[in-house]
This record gives sequence, structure tokens and C-alpha cells, in this order.
Amino acid sequence: MRSNTRDTTMTEGGIAGLLIRFSLPLLLGNLFQLLYNTVDSIVVGNFVGREALAAVGSTGSIINMVVSMMSGLSIGATVVIAQYYGARDNKNLHDAVHTTMLATLVSSTAFIFVGVLLVKPMLRFMSTPEDVFSEAQTYLTIYFYGLPGLLIYNMTSGILRAVGDSKRPLYFLCFCTAFNTAFDLLFVVVFHMGVEGVAYATILAEYLSAALTCIVLVRTDAPYQLHPRNLMIKWPILKNIIGIGFPTAVQQVLTCFSNVYVQSYINAFGSACMAGWSACSKADSFVLLPVNTLSMAVTTYVGQNIGANKLRRAQEGVKVSMYMSFAITLTLTLLVNVFAEQILSLFTQEAEVLKYGAEFVHVISPFYCVMIIYQIHSGALRGAGIVRTPVLIMLGSFVAFRQVYLFIISHVHNTPALAAFGYPMGWILCTILMLICFRRSVLGQKAPAQEA
Repeated sequence: MRSNTRDTTMTEGGIAGLLIRFSLPLLLGNLFQLLYNTVDSIVVGNFVGREALAAVGSTGSIINMVVSMMSGLSIGATVVIAQYYGARDNKNLHDAVHTTMLATLVSSTAFIFVGVLLVKPMLRFMSTPEDVFSEAQTYLTIYFYGLPGLLIYNMTSGILRAVGDSKRPLYFLCFCTAFNTAFDLLFVVVFHMGVEGVAYATILAEYLSAALTCIVLVRTDAPYQLHPRNLMIKWPILKNIIGIGFPTAVQQVLTCFSNVYVQSYINAFGSACMAGWSACSKADSFVLLPVNTLSMAVTTYVGQNIGANKLRRAQEGVKVSMYMSFAITLTLTLLVNVFAEQILSLFTQEAEVLKYGAEFVHVISPFYCVMIIYQIHSGALRGAGIVRTPVLIMLGSFVAFRQVYLFIISHVHNTPALAAFGYPMGWILCTILMLICFRRSVLGQKAPAQEA
């Protein structure tokens, strides 16, 4: 198979070097993707007010819930395409790309209508305060009209990652994040459009990033080239993608719904607490970005090596990813605790909001290293095509267990800090069960002495 020079074949060469070279552009790409919503929060928090910050921040769990319905398909497609690429199966690689893209186009269009219909009921379900409700509804409604751009970008960049190209999606994200930031400031500071302005800036940037990645797939001469006229559904391939992606999508949707439920507990403490939680969540996302990125990288790495029948090499990659994740996350955890108020002050200068935000950071951050274990191991299991049991583990830990915890806390001693502690409690249970699952899977078995 002729390989594009930008692709990364992860079945040969030094493991640590491969993971670093593959992960760095992916990390920067994820960083810039995070900046989309973070820039929105910074701009409205500093130029509009705490109600606007609370409105933008509180919608994140709803947005993630809807987006997660398609991200499962993206994960399934990434695994399937990575395995075909590792096995040098050009025919099925071509069919998988075109099946994935048509399914994305159809589904993302449908999600616009589903999302807009869900806006008001979900905000009511979260007990959104009246001083925040109107702006939250405006931001969320506009954001849903940008879903096709976001989902198409995620899918096309997932295809590129599956064949080892994580650089070009990064370049496009850098450009589109700068575009988003400039138009955020233009719409809010110059035109005084408030929450509505940052929403419009974001969806314009998302459609631009989707267009750029689609152009790359259309213009490449590699076996995964996208031919718009060849868009089709190959049902056996789609069934395989759904078989891997659907359980993950269900897990992510229900986990996000669980987060919506947590948000409803936070909302009960008022807009200052909501704004503090929003600022903490943004800081939390940046600290956990490296391990999330390595989890994505290890999915591609394991997928390619399982496809090439190199079990021992796949296992070694999991260990290397764990060592790297611990070193990075321990350092960032220390920094975020020492400089909590300075970091949170990027979003607001209000003392009450900063107090809540710092309290949340100090409660949650000591448990980041627990999250590392289940993130890396679940990513490895996805790469091997093992998803059902990990999904059940996450559902039990993040949905069932967390809701029981919150229900008990709310009836015994309800405080913002104890509500936030529901996150670490779920991580601890998930990590224990995920390790058991991993050790019983093919990745936990002894590799043959000789590998092809």
C-alpha cells in the first residue's frame, strides 16, 4: 500500500517516540478545540458578566450529551479504519471512509432538529435559574445549528488520526481558533451582541474547520481519499463501526446525562456557584487534556498493532502511555492547586465566583491520577475492539453509582463541595473495575514469543 508521507505507521519503531510524535500535534489540536468554548467563557465572563459566564458554562454538559451520540460513531470508525490501514486492506479502507462520511452527513443534519427541540426541556430539567435561563437558551439554540460542522470535523479528523495524520487537523484548528477568538471579540466588544455573538462566532469557526478537513480528504491520493460521488453505505462495515461505536456512544451519552444531573445540583446553589463551577470545569479540561490525548493515541496505536498481529507491542504501548500520563498529570495537578485563583481569574474577577471555583479545584484535582488509569486502559481496549464491558463499567460508575451518591448527599448534608466530590468517587470505582476488565482481555494475556 502506498503511504502518504504524513501518515504514521505505528507497527514499527520506538514506541515512546511514536506516541510522542503522534500525540503532540493531537494534543495541540485538542487544546485548540477546547479553546472554542473556553474563549467564549473568557470573553463573556470579562465583558458581559457572571450570569453570561454561568449560561455558557452550564450548557456544556448538554452540548456534550448530543455530540457524544455521534462521537461513538467516530470512535468506531477510527478503530475500524486504523485496523484496515494496519492490515493494508485498501478496498475495505475505502469503503469504511465513504460509509462513515455518509452516515455522518445524514445523522448530523438530524441532530440539529433534535438539539433545538431539547434546549428548553433540558434547561428546565437542570433547574437553571431565571437570571441565567434566557442567555443559556440563546447560546444553546444557536450552537446546535453549528452541530454539522463540529461533527463532520470530528469525523474527518478521526479518519486522518486513524492513518496516523494528526498534524493537518492541528493546523486547521489553530487557524479556526484564532478566527473564533477574533470574531468573539468583534461580536461582543464592538457589536455588543453578548452571548449571541460568541455563539455565532463559534459555529462559523466550526463550519470552517469541517470544510478544511474535507478538502484534505478529497485532494489526497492515498487509499483513504474521499470521493463525494462514491458516498455510500456498506452495511457490513457500518454494522462493524456501530458494533464498536454504539456501546461507547451510549456510555458517553448517559455519562453526559449524568453530568447534566450533577449540573442541576450545582445550579441549585445559584449563579455565582454555577459560574465558579464553569471556571473550574474549564481548568479541569486543560489539566486532563494530555491524558485524554494519550488515550486517543493509544486507541490508534493498539488498533494498528492488533491489526498487524503484534500483541506484545500493543501491550508495551499501554505501559509507556501510563508512565507518560502520570508524569505529566502529577506536574499539572501541582500547578493548578498552587495557582488556582490566578488561573480562575482569567474567567472572572468576582470574589464569590473565585471562591467557589477554587473550592471545586481543591476537591477534585487530587484524584486526577486515578482518572489516568481508566482513561488509558479504556482507550487501549477500544483499539482492540473491546468496548461492551468497559462501557458497562463506565455506566455503572458514572451514571448509576454517581446518582446514588448525589441522592444520598442531597438528603444528608448538601454542599457544593460534596456534590462535586461525586466525580472522584465515580473515577475510583471505574478504575478498579477497568483494571479487572483489562487483565481478563486479550491485552492482559501473555503475548506469543514470536510475532509476525
